[in-house]
Amino acid sequence: MKKYIIILSSLAFCSVLKAQDNISPAVSYKGFTFIKNGTIHTGTGLVLINTSILINNGKIEKVGADLTAPTGTVNVVDATGMQVYPGFILSNTNIGLREIGSQVKGSNDFNELGEFNPNVKSIVAYNTASKIINTLRSNGILFANVVPQGSLIAGTSSVVQFDAWNWEDAVYKQDNALHFYMPSLIVRPNRNGDLPTGDPLKISRDRIETVKQFFRQAKMYNASSNAGTNLKLESVKGLFNKTQKLFIHCDVVKEMLTAIDFVNEFGFDVTLVGAEESWQIAPLLKQNNISVILSQTHELPVMVDDDIDQPFKTPAALQKAGVLFALTDEDATTTGRNLMFCAGTAAAYGLTKEEALQSITLNAAKILGIADKSGSIEVGKDANIIISTGDALDMKTNIIVKAFIQGRDINLDDKHKQLNKKYSDKYGVK
Repeated sequence: MKKYIIILSSLAFCSVLKAQDNISPAVSYKGFTFIKNGTIHTGTGLVLINTSILINNGKIEKVGADLTAPTGTVNVVDATGMQVYPGFILSNTNIGLREIGSQVKGSNDFNELGEFNPNVKSIVAYNTASKIINTLRSNGILFANVVPQGSLIAGTSSVVQFDAWNWEDAVYKQDNALHFYMPSLIVRPNRNGDLPTGDPLKISRDRIETVKQFFRQAKMYNASSNAGTNLKLESVKGLFNKTQKLFIHCDVVKEMLTAIDFVNEFGFDVTLVGAEESWQIAPLLKQNNISVILSQTHELPVMVDDDIDQPFKTPAALQKAGVLFALTDEDATTTGRNLMFCAGTAAAYGLTKEEALQSITLNAAKILGIADKSGSIEVGKDANIIISTGDALDMKTNIIVKAFIQGRDINLDDKHKQLNKKYSDKYGVK
């Protein structure tokens, strides 16, 4: 029986591998692209009506209402009546590292053994042939921060663009952040309603202290000129010279206060990932210059006595306090595809539409360290642009008809669209 299960699983995996073989990365376009007469949502808070964009060799050269297309060979895109946005950014995901879940382990490479893996780089395991990527592009998501998972220090993430042959082509900013998964500082009963034995909080605090000891050792190593070479300590030098951020994955107030201790002791540039209770200490986060990535807007609150719609309201609370924050979508069932709709929900609960847009464009770019070249439609930046027939934050009107990554006009086909066409043709559905 086991042999048959293995064979069936293998066949299923092979069928996935064969899907979308007709979708290849776009060829680099040298020359001018002119997007004319669209409603431009710049990602900076501005909305420009009946405005055009001139792209030259993949860079945004001009943005204005009185532009005309240059003479000669020009790729002209008529966006009249359409909405134009910066490409959306998935700030925290294991896309490209995890494909089919636990059924086919060979398609997963997101977790390493051991608790201290600062030298592990997620980018070298990133699979550009993932069939999930194309479904994200169809919704307007063009970039992602690919994150390793694990216990305690899991390794470094990298930002990728979603139109590449291999990871070397895909990388947009490499090793931008080190990831620390903080042990839980809240005691929860198990499925049977029983509390754990012993003192789980002491165990968690002791494990956090081992992480602090590691960074203290790394600080001394960084200051020494004759310490030899230690790969694990060497790999965190970027935290001390501020070329790298520390992303701390935690949710409740106790854990976030502990994260602030890392800022105070080591001076790290810290971003909280998850941060479901961040609304309770938003002014304190602002005071300590800590940014936030909210993992999931479409979820229930952490505590039973919280407002049922608290996750919807948290972005507005952070915005009011002046905290730099981004949204992401870590729901395993959607694998990131609801990112822009999470932003739309936040816009219905206190954010303006443009503030919600910033949470998945420019704010995300600032947190990930790519705001100098992406995240907004501004002169001098890469032409990472999407065009929708309607409001891209509304699932009823999010219909992406064009997308450009670094000026390349990318293919927006995906397996979902192919299957839809296949069976629509078969059954004569229009």
